[in-house]
Amino acid sequence: MRGTAIVIGATGLIGSLLVQDLLKNSQFTKVKALLRKPLPLRDGRLEQVVVDFTDDMALESVLHGDVLFCCIGTTIKKAGSQEAFNAVDYAIPVRCGTIARKNGITQFHLVSSIGAQASSKNFYLRTKGRTEAALRALQFPSLFIYQPSFLTGNRKEVRFGEQIAIMLMPVFSFLMRGRWRKYRPVKAENVAGKMRELSESGKTGVHYILFHQT
Repeated sequence: MRGTAIVIGATGLIGSLLVQDLLKNSQFTKVKALLRKPLPLRDGRLEQVVVDFTDDMALESVLHGDVLFCCIGTTIKKAGSQEAFNAVDYAIPVRCGTIARKNGITQFHLVSSIGAQASSKNFYLRTKGRTEAALRALQFPSLFIYQPSFLTGNRKEVRFGEQIAIMLMPVFSFLMRGRWRKYRPVKAENVAGKMRELSESGKTGVHYILFHQT
């Protein structure tokens, strides 16, 4: 068993599954979830820390561990504006990453999106791409960037457009071959599982992870 795993976004679709996966395995002695409100989950190895993600001093005091998983994310509709979306999907990962790097954390895992690119005309994909670029600039010894397509799983909120896309995907699945396979829907549990798996790999450098199967 090794050290502490920190999870940001533990109440979301991927984050909640990741916390459960980490607790089922004996890889880490402690799983620390940084939250706005506690999870209805109890485990001897789980430490829940309610934190203000805009408070650098508070983050500096809790971002101590070995591996940082960032699964946080929202939608522009839920956030209410592009500015509010940016505050979640860009500012939180970059702020936490900067502090974690300063505190000696050497491995960072980020859930991003297929098509993320800092130069994209699409605001969502541009923001995701800017986040990736900012984290690369921090030069973590190990940086894993996950770029799933549409996620399937039991969400707490309904994302209508995403659900429609997922329903239509099987109709066109025969076209999604070769380089198009990365656009197929992805089970959230597969992303969470891959994150835990790669945290054990010992790989260094920057790694992009695409998903080619549902």
